[in-house]
Amino acid sequence: MSYMVMGVSGSGKTTVGKLLAQELGFHFFDADDYHLAPSIEKMRSGIPLTDEDRSEWLVKLNGLLQEAEKAGQEIVLACSALKEKYRLVLQQNLKNELKITFLHGDPALLQSRLSARAGHFMPGTLLTSQLNTLEVPRNALSLDVVHSPEVLVQEIIKGFPPGGTAVAATDG
Repeated sequence: MSYMVMGVSGSGKTTVGKLLAQELGFHFFDADDYHLAPSIEKMRSGIPLTDEDRSEWLVKLNGLLQEAEKAGQEIVLACSALKEKYRLVLQQNLKNELKITFLHGDPALLQSRLSARAGHFMPGTLLTSQLNTLEVPRNALSLDVVHSPEVLVQEIIKGFPPGGTAVAATDG
């Protein structure tokens, strides 16, 4: 079983994903670590990525998911996965369902988190672009990030019990 924690910048994907992986004893991967250098420079310069910019990155992440599945590794992937077609690429050729959690929140809260974040290549100025690009997933557990990361992790575990089936999506 593998999980993906998705959402726009500032939603807490990495924080929640790491905590979830720790809680479940799974491997954690942050999609940000797999961006190509030109894409990082583009974002650092405040230029939104295009579908073309993301294409190779998504294929690379799908390969990571496939390799983990073949090796019998259970993982948590933190990834923006803003569009449905991106999520389809990520899930391509996987035998097991990718358990998707969508983290969302008030844009003002997200912006304040981005303003407080240091050392990341994604500037807060790109939040509006990400929100405009976002296609809210239909088949995901939907959680509002007004809750603490610890509460969100427990909601994810309740929503996708290990070895069980997903429960209805909620806003916690």
